[in-house]
Amino acid sequence: MRAHRYDSVMDPTLRDLYQLGVSRRELLAHAAALAAIPTLDRAATSMIAPAFRSDPFTMGVASGDPDHLGFVIWTRLAPEPFAAGGGMPPKAVEVRWEIAADESMSKVLARGTELATPQLGHSVHVEVEGLQADRWYYYRFRAGDAESPIGRARTLPAPDADAAQVTFAVTTCQNWEQGLYTAYEQMRRDAPDLVFHLGDYIYEYEAGRNGKVRTHHGGEIDSLEDYRMRHAQYRSDPLLQAMHASCPWFVTWDDHEFDNNCADRVSEQAGVDPRAFLTRRQNAYQAYYEAMPLRRRSLPRGPHLQLYRKASFGRLAEFFVLDGRQYRTNQPNNDRRSPINEAALDPRQTMLGAEQRAWLKQGLIGSRARWNVLAQQVMMGMVGVPSGDDPAPRYSMDQWPGYAGERMQLMQFLKDRRVPNPVVLTGDIHSNWCNELRVDDRRHDDPVIAAEFVATSLSSGGNGYDRHSGYDAMLAANPCVKFHNRQRGYLRCSVTKHSWTTDFVVMDQVEKPGGEATRRARLTLEAGSALVQSD
Repeated sequence: MRAHRYDSVMDPTLRDLYQLGVSRRELLAHAAALAAIPTLDRAATSMIAPAFRSDPFTMGVASGDPDHLGFVIWTRLAPEPFAAGGGMPPKAVEVRWEIAADESMSKVLARGTELATPQLGHSVHVEVEGLQADRWYYYRFRAGDAESPIGRARTLPAPDADAAQVTFAVTTCQNWEQGLYTAYEQMRRDAPDLVFHLGDYIYEYEAGRNGKVRTHHGGEIDSLEDYRMRHAQYRSDPLLQAMHASCPWFVTWDDHEFDNNCADRVSEQAGVDPRAFLTRRQNAYQAYYEAMPLRRRSLPRGPHLQLYRKASFGRLAEFFVLDGRQYRTNQPNNDRRSPINEAALDPRQTMLGAEQRAWLKQGLIGSRARWNVLAQQVMMGMVGVPSGDDPAPRYSMDQWPGYAGERMQLMQFLKDRRVPNPVVLTGDIHSNWCNELRVDDRRHDDPVIAAEFVATSLSSGGNGYDRHSGYDAMLAANPCVKFHNRQRGYLRCSVTKHSWTTDFVVMDQVEKPGGEATRRARLTLEAGSALVQSD
């Protein structure tokens, strides 16, 4: 009877832990820990107004998850970011915030206070509401006698507004050890409305594993303090801080925010205790929430964090930000490059999980937007490469070909439901791609359903290069590929009612200061057609 009692607990955190064999005592202790996470009306009463000996705003400011009424503004107090607790006392601290119409902050429109608590790493997430749609605003924080930098954020057009244009950048994969963040300088000059970061914001590896340019602190991260400190190290970069302060970001994770090639509760390494793995995931997810401008709906519940969500830029574009890691089944074929075989086509294989997949389909059916955008992690194009002497193409099982049944069903859904102008934005692979997507990309004569733009890494992999030796053969074998490049950089997208333009911005180097950005390619779509055109 006891099994039935605990198996019926609705909280997925408790259910998962119980099913993995956690004892009743551990289960109740975990529930108590969850209840201890403070809310605005239950925050710790022990509060101080400190006089800081050094700047507590060492990680800068950020905004994110905007809608037509407001956005989240974020900061985290850490006068000593690489010390335990960020150099903060184990007490709640009152933080004041202001929203203004001008950069000098002379026309203050809203203000308030928020508590930075030790339970959440003294991070601050303010959900600002009641603003005018489609406007730029400025914001700052104060704690004690310290004042933060001034950030810039914007609201989106109202959901039924006839918005004319949106510009945004797409970035991913910023390994601290492998390259500098020089690309953010050009991105900031581009002055986008929004930034989409599609994962691998941090890397979990030990110091020196990828070292070329600079070095991580410590060993491979595992504890909550480890993850907090790694986020702090990445956030210490002034170019990343400046880009965060310039416009709102939509963020999602891939694998390195937690553990390479993770799949739900499955580690890429054999023999890992699932309970220890979920405990590590809990630490990673809490630190991720603390470090990102996310709404309170994304406050983690142990090893679970609700991250998939959508946003409307008027009736011009509907953005669906997906989570392709937390709910996926294990990669088939031992996660080795393989043919698209029975294991990859198994209908039980899922990247999204049933709940997220249903949510996505419902949102696509209900969308009234001109463009419907899936911002997600791994490549959807089915690009096969030969392996050794075997000419049969092999596909990455960590990408959508490893979940080919679900992928084909999604493409068929887009086709059958005649979803207007679907576009997929992707990261992960440390290279630029543009792919025309079919229900099955191996059937080259089938109609094109959607276009995919894959952003290369911002720094991961070092300088990179333009083309590899097998480039021509790869293109010949995969007609779905319309562009490919292996330099570092980001995507710059401009969308109107009539067209979509993607610029592939690349860096000549990221391993030394002074790298220069250029436009490597410009590809366009006309509304009503998924066929990619070159400029």
